[in-house]
Amino acid sequence: MSEQNTGAEIPGAGGSGTNPDPRNAGGRDAGASASPLDTVAADSARPSESTVRIGLVLPDVMGTYGDDGNSLVLRQRLRWRGYDAEIVRITLEDEVPDSCDLYTVGGGEDAAQKLASRHLTASPGLQRAVERDAPVLAICAGMQVFGEWFVVSDGSRAPGLGLLDVTTTPQASRSIGELVVAPQVAGLTQPLTGFENHMGATVLGPDAAPLGRVTSGVGNGVPAGQQVPAGGLVEGVVQGSIIATYMHGPALARNPELADLLLCRALGVDSLPPVEVPAVAQLRRERIAAARR
Repeated sequence: MSEQNTGAEIPGAGGSGTNPDPRNAGGRDAGASASPLDTVAADSARPSESTVRIGLVLPDVMGTYGDDGNSLVLRQRLRWRGYDAEIVRITLEDEVPDSCDLYTVGGGEDAAQKLASRHLTASPGLQRAVERDAPVLAICAGMQVFGEWFVVSDGSRAPGLGLLDVTTTPQASRSIGELVVAPQVAGLTQPLTGFENHMGATVLGPDAAPLGRVTSGVGNGVPAGQQVPAGGLVEGVVQGSIIATYMHGPALARNPELADLLLCRALGVDSLPPVEVPAVAQLRRERIAAARR
């Protein structure tokens, strides 16, 4: 994809700009009147080669915990830097396009997971996008669906997409609360923060690596009947172009460094001009402190 920068002033990046208002996460600028949920259809024509298209995958069934907000964060962080960006809404009624520049998948319950797995298997555009290394963010149940298989609440095993070398089985008890992670991915230097709410324990195979080490919370957890590994708990999965995590929040609203890592990969650049949002920095401090109390 060709890179575009219109020369728009970057709030909070130095000079005369002001800090961006996080309440404007969906608008093109401080005066935008468009709804933050404005999206385009999955089968719409690509407007231009310079428009960054963010695929919002199955928000009709995999959007239980507000994870749709991750796509809004990506779009706004692009627009603050002068890029044209749009969110492509991909529902159960749509064929999954393989042409988006990056994708986000959220969380959901058992029935939603099964629907998602069946639809994404029947319409494998996401798999084709992963084959060409398009960045993908998968949250909670989305991470489980991306694995080899996952066990649902009735004890049955459901097939996953096989995009991640992971399997998911129940924990002894549900994990609910603040989660803080020390990242182990190049390009991430700050603690990751989010809110976890899951029953599953996700075990990584040899082809998958953790997103980081848990410093507060549970993360990927431990299957029922097993002990915490000697090396401690890990969180998330990184494999190829996919980053997956149990962090809600939304995760990218709480972790702008992670958002920018995904954007750099989508744009094919090493770095982006910084954007400072004091409200986000304050939120991060508060949530990390709360997790450690």
